[in-house]
Amino acid sequence: MKLLPQKALIPLKKAPLFALSILIISASLLGGCRDTISSTVSIEASTAAAPSNPKDSKEPVSFWVATDTHYLDKALQDGGAAFQSYVSSGDGKMLPYSDELMEALVYDVQQQKPEFLILSGDLTNNGEASSHKQLAAKLKRIEELGTSVYVIPGNHDLFNPWARSFKGDQQIVTGHITDEDFTALYADYGYDEAISRDQNSLSYVVSAAPGLWLLMIDSSQYRNNEKYEFPQTDGRILPETLDWMDDCVKLAAEQHASIITVMHHNLLSHTSMPISGFKLNNSQETMKMLRKDGLNLVLSGHIHMQDIRRDPATGQESTADSDALPVYDIATSAFAVNPHQYGAMTFDPLSRKVSYNTVSVDVEGWAAAEGITDPNLLNFKAYAEQSFAGGSYNKALNNLQDSPFTESEKQSMAEMMSKLNVKYFAGQAASAAAEIKAMPGYKLWESQKEGFMSGYIDSMLEPQEVSKVSLEMILTTQ
Repeated sequence: MKLLPQKALIPLKKAPLFALSILIISASLLGGCRDTISSTVSIEASTAAAPSNPKDSKEPVSFWVATDTHYLDKALQDGGAAFQSYVSSGDGKMLPYSDELMEALVYDVQQQKPEFLILSGDLTNNGEASSHKQLAAKLKRIEELGTSVYVIPGNHDLFNPWARSFKGDQQIVTGHITDEDFTALYADYGYDEAISRDQNSLSYVVSAAPGLWLLMIDSSQYRNNEKYEFPQTDGRILPETLDWMDDCVKLAAEQHASIITVMHHNLLSHTSMPISGFKLNNSQETMKMLRKDGLNLVLSGHIHMQDIRRDPATGQESTADSDALPVYDIATSAFAVNPHQYGAMTFDPLSRKVSYNTVSVDVEGWAAAEGITDPNLLNFKAYAEQSFAGGSYNKALNNLQDSPFTESEKQSMAEMMSKLNVKYFAGQAASAAAEIKAMPGYKLWESQKEGFMSGYIDSMLEPQEVSKVSLEMILTTQ
């Protein structure tokens, strides 16, 4: 094993969410569907291979979507100086309780019994092989409870040279996995149930419920990670994969099925600021294909904050044809980051109506049921918010050190940034805008009219035409 000093490893400035989190706290840093598996794939065989559904096809189906779980195997960290430094310098992920968060998700599944669970990428912290193995074991327990699981990789999950364990004051290079490892580890969680798999990526299509198919799209770029020595964060959908998707839509039409498209990267911009690496590099080409095929709902993640966007934007000018099919992109916030939530969804096969609402995982209920005495877990909502707010406060204060403001003013500005971050990542900043703008710290940030931060803060507080945390819409029928 290769030992490295704490400061010598994982340059966080290259991490996908680091750019966003620093921008928040500092002005300066701040083949076709039919033949990809077999040329003789038949619809009858595909339907037989689909997961059984105990409910009548006319009944609404409940399902969940979670993203950016960033699971870290507990055996890879000892809570020592290296790990604590890594966590405190990161982007707010609750890594010390990573295992407990996933256990609480299993508990929620046991209590609520959704028909299926979607995990849309960044399953692990940095693609550690043991993290993948431990997570797959938890997903097996979820499926044993009667809930099917469907996964796709994110930019952290494959060929990741940043895979590390933490011991004392050292980070230790640990094993990561390949694309072949991924499909083997997660064979039972989508890949073996696929109606078809894309030959050019880890994308697949699956019949998740009567009348509902999922296009699980691999949008990540990981082939050059080892050469670059860091995980590539931007995403795209290959032209060949777009062609495959088009063929899958035609196959779904023969079954009169509606489709939800799932990917790790965003289809639409979820901030008005020019931040790269989150929206698909070929988002316009992808949108054109989705509209042509009548696909009007995308579930994504990657950006870590909770947001729902619609194109064409409701009540606003759009670069798209105003008569074009409205397409929604729901970016569910990172499960690993406060408020540790997932999207609880329903699909009605008769009306094709889909609903979406955010729900925080019930860590407190799980901890009480397990007889756990850790006060942080028994009071997790308050603990998690305080931890996230405290981290935001400390980073903001640190980045104001060389500013001309007085210490009292810096503290006021950090306090405002801390509160805004909590609301923003939960998708609630717009509803708290009046309260935040009344804070003294807001006025101090705004006094820097020539600075970047005043514009960025205003973008976080801009009003939205649609809710960021809930949605009802009708899927098109293929």
